[in-house]
Amino acid sequence: MTENNNEHMNIVIVGHVDHGKSTVIGRLLADTGSLPEGKLEQIKELCRRTSKPFEYAFLLDALKDERSQGITIDTARSFFKTDKRKYIIIDAPGHIEFLKNMITGASRADAALLVIDAAEGVKENSRRHGYMLSMLGIKQVCVLVNKMDNVSYSEKAYLKIVSEYDAFLKQIGIVAEGFIPVSAMQGDNIAKTSINMPWYKGDSVLTMLDKFRATKPLDYLPFRMPVQDVYKFTADNDDRRIIAGTVESGILKQGDQVVFYPSGKKTHVKRIEPMSEQEEVGKASAGYATGFTMTEQIYVRRGELCVKADELPPLMGKHMKVSLFWLGKNPMVKDKKYYLKTGTMKAECYLEEILSVMDASTLVKTEKQYIDRHDVADCIISTSRLCAFDNVAALASTGRFVIVDDYEISGGGIFTDTVENLHRYERAKVMLREGKWEHGYVTVEERSDKYDQNPALIILTGAKDTNKKLFAKALERTLFDEGRNVYYLGIGSVIYGLSADINPPGEKESRSGENIRRLAEVANILTDTGLILIVTASDLTKYDIETINLVTKNDNMLVIWLGEECTTDIECDMVLRADEDALEIIRKRVEQITAR
Repeated sequence: MTENNNEHMNIVIVGHVDHGKSTVIGRLLADTGSLPEGKLEQIKELCRRTSKPFEYAFLLDALKDERSQGITIDTARSFFKTDKRKYIIIDAPGHIEFLKNMITGASRADAALLVIDAAEGVKENSRRHGYMLSMLGIKQVCVLVNKMDNVSYSEKAYLKIVSEYDAFLKQIGIVAEGFIPVSAMQGDNIAKTSINMPWYKGDSVLTMLDKFRATKPLDYLPFRMPVQDVYKFTADNDDRRIIAGTVESGILKQGDQVVFYPSGKKTHVKRIEPMSEQEEVGKASAGYATGFTMTEQIYVRRGELCVKADELPPLMGKHMKVSLFWLGKNPMVKDKKYYLKTGTMKAECYLEEILSVMDASTLVKTEKQYIDRHDVADCIISTSRLCAFDNVAALASTGRFVIVDDYEISGGGIFTDTVENLHRYERAKVMLREGKWEHGYVTVEERSDKYDQNPALIILTGAKDTNKKLFAKALERTLFDEGRNVYYLGIGSVIYGLSADINPPGEKESRSGENIRRLAEVANILTDTGLILIVTASDLTKYDIETINLVTKNDNMLVIWLGEECTTDIECDMVLRADEDALEIIRKRVEQITAR
């Protein structure tokens, strides 16, 4: 074996219960000399003492209740290597009750071995597991027709399964790399070709594994790190704030500019703080827990997705198209609150629309207004807040999610797209409002003539530690003294007044999407009266400004960032320091856009 070969591949092995997955792995380990010294003899002696026939599956099924019931409950990982690469084999459970565990195992795999019993043939779970592999984006699949010794190594029995299952795989977009007739118990076609099936001229399982194509290493993909936590230090004058998480893909280095989604906040990496002895100093790479300090002290929270500014950004939305596999005891229904979890983000969600429902074992589509257990559905999920995620075809690690119902993981799936309109909810509210709006006898133009000014919305934003409120009040005073009809409104007045029903007393101030929408509705009313309105809110993003633009009918808007530089993805009209010079610059600009 080549000791310095560093190529790795994760292989998941799936199939119906009792079709011999664990036996296949046990045989692979034994025939490649990958077992710890004495392990095989230890298991054989255990079987002798307990009067059980020896099975290679016992090499893997370490849990006591698995041995007693003869089924794999949790995913087990085994390691071996060939001349070409090192392998991690993930043994996923086949029993229908443990499909959740199977999905967990398969989600980490580059390729799959799918086992079918030659005597029992294709079962419902054989098809379900095939569909799960397709959903998870695993296209390299080899089918092992196992227990050929139980059908006297019959070519006819083998070809029947090949014909039936190959047709099924093609329906779900998978072209099998091969169908290998094996007997894991006897070792036929596992590590070497068998003399018991001279009619088969193809590869052994070991040869097929080496033919699988390695996927692109995670380090070469765009950087993604879900924020796990923010650590703050105070001892010994240590004022560091470390953004911590596990890198899902890509590489981060000192000096890189990063953006946090969905907030859109930006900063540069000051220093990488590795949390593992194996992690290279000054670099954070895929698979490692890490942390970093920032050059610009922005405020981010758990659940944000950290991305490098010069790489592919994630998708964002409150309404996303998904393919979902339901495992809950009760059907998934509309108008019920669930929780969606992706990465470290958790948000309330609802089943908004069912596009199609299919039985994963038969591929038969039905028209239903709910999703039954073991159904696969293409649907639209809506969330209570903006979420950042990836299309699973672009980045698998951040393209998956689970649905929690009553504290249990009851479903999971993949993101396929956002619904075309990011501001679907806000747009629907505006359309309803415009249909019900009661106009008075005084027009906006008449108000403008009377006040000798055009109404305008002046938005002052910036980091939390920028003194925006005092600056906005000084601007209001200056404009008022010049005879302007002007009013100042802070986001806090909206949160604790108009939005008091969604911000319970005693809870920390929240600048949710709904608070921004309500701020915009107030701005729409006040500018409709002819006022120059000045509003302040910290860390506004591009999405927030798009919401305000959509909701307000007045397009005479000025967006100003107060501070050294923008630390979100906002598109500003001006970036200014909060000083007297800035006050005069803004005053002159307001004069220009409001002059009659």
